[in-house]
Amino acid sequence: MDKVTSVIEKVLKKHKLSSNKTEFVSLFYDLVEPNLTFDKSFTDKALQEELDKIVYARGSIEKQTLIVSKGEVVQGDKYQILKSLQSEYESQVWSKSSYIWILFAYTLLVALALLMLLLFLMKYRLSVFENNTKVTFIFFNIFLLIFLTTMVVNYNSKFIYVVPICILPLVFKAFFDARLGLFSHVITVLLLGFVVPNSYEYMFLQIIAGIVTILTVKELYKRANLFISVGQITLIYFIAYFAFFVIHEGTVETLDWKTFGYFVLCGLATLFVQPLIYVYEKVFGLVSDVSLLELSDTNSKLLKELSNKAPGTFHHSLNVANLAESSANEIGANAMLVRVGALYHDIGKMKSPTYFTENQSTGINPHDELSSKESARIITDHVIDGIEIAKKNNLPDRVIDFIRTHHGTSVVYYFYMQEKKNHDDVDRLDFSYPGPKPFSKETAILMMCDSIEAASKSLKEPTSTKIDAFVENIINKQIEEGQFLNANITFKEIESIKKVLKHKLANIYHLRIEYPE
Repeated sequence: MDKVTSVIEKVLKKHKLSSNKTEFVSLFYDLVEPNLTFDKSFTDKALQEELDKIVYARGSIEKQTLIVSKGEVVQGDKYQILKSLQSEYESQVWSKSSYIWILFAYTLLVALALLMLLLFLMKYRLSVFENNTKVTFIFFNIFLLIFLTTMVVNYNSKFIYVVPICILPLVFKAFFDARLGLFSHVITVLLLGFVVPNSYEYMFLQIIAGIVTILTVKELYKRANLFISVGQITLIYFIAYFAFFVIHEGTVETLDWKTFGYFVLCGLATLFVQPLIYVYEKVFGLVSDVSLLELSDTNSKLLKELSNKAPGTFHHSLNVANLAESSANEIGANAMLVRVGALYHDIGKMKSPTYFTENQSTGINPHDELSSKESARIITDHVIDGIEIAKKNNLPDRVIDFIRTHHGTSVVYYFYMQEKKNHDDVDRLDFSYPGPKPFSKETAILMMCDSIEAASKSLKEPTSTKIDAFVENIINKQIEEGQFLNANITFKEIESIKKVLKHKLANIYHLRIEYPE
């Protein structure tokens, strides 16, 4: 309408009739009627036809056509072709509906892998499975490594081998055992296969490195062992990566030496496992061999107090620790754990040291002025007192377990028989330890060694024959009482422990082999 008005103004100006502009414009619009109307549907149809004529592709690629050769630089048209292939693939696969299904499928696979880990814990590590803190600790470490790896891949995938995946089996072996460490490592690497490029190569490298980690790391608390193990892990990375590169490229001329530098950085990052273990101990309340090594120091505050207040008990604990450690090494149990448990198992005797024979240096026995029942109560109470002292001094639960179980539910036999001489009706429970019975190889070992070492002081003119019968009688009696029913220890292992104890006692008493006459 504005354009029509401007045309009218030009015509009026040309004929010098501008003064009558208003009348002419009004007259024009009164006389002139539009004879054309806008057809929107016809216009849209014509526009769409023209748009359809536009070709979005610059060409076509037939099936089986070579796009780019091996080693060729991707640029120009070849790059555009590859980008086109990516777009085509994404348009076919990553539609809104298919994206939900694919996400659901990934979730199923991840859940399946984690379910396998839970089933492993439930079947073979029930004590771990029933402990919420330990299960949380395991899954926290798995998800933490997956998160770190994902962040690195999103930043720059060439740094993928800097992430120290082998920290996982190291940490789990320190707190649990090698089998759980390896199984968790394999599950984690399988999950990372969804995230990383060249997943087969990555998974092969990491699984092999994890196996080497489990097999080479022994006694993690020794710093030299950790350095040696990290060196071996790094060497395995070098060899495996070199082999994969040659297989892929067929030559070593284009070998990227920077990747070997990434492996070295990974090894250095793996050394961070020592402070990480310390942090985990404080946060999750777990115990590793590093903490056990610190607790085994006889100069620690609690053991010094024991040596001052109850020197006989302290000497007995040292002897038991040596016997228990040798026995544990013989059957493949945790020698460091059982040694620490042996050192602290009798700390409850500090409360009433003179009521135990090993501390009676004056020859006066306070039990002479007590009844058998009262004496038995004082003797059995050293277990409860030991637990209280241990908790007050923040000893780990794994060590307190040795205090609780080192007598099981056995009877204070001497005072029980004394009471039976005076009374016919005697309640056995009044002379029994509160328990529980030993529930692991380590606690069972301590019970055997403690009984043998304490009773060996009563041996008169010991010989090899007497010692053999002595060891057999004590341990067989514990078996008959069912003290080891809850412990995962076999008869074969018990026989091995007997042999160790017989040999050790023979050395203590400086016995020679008896020759037949």
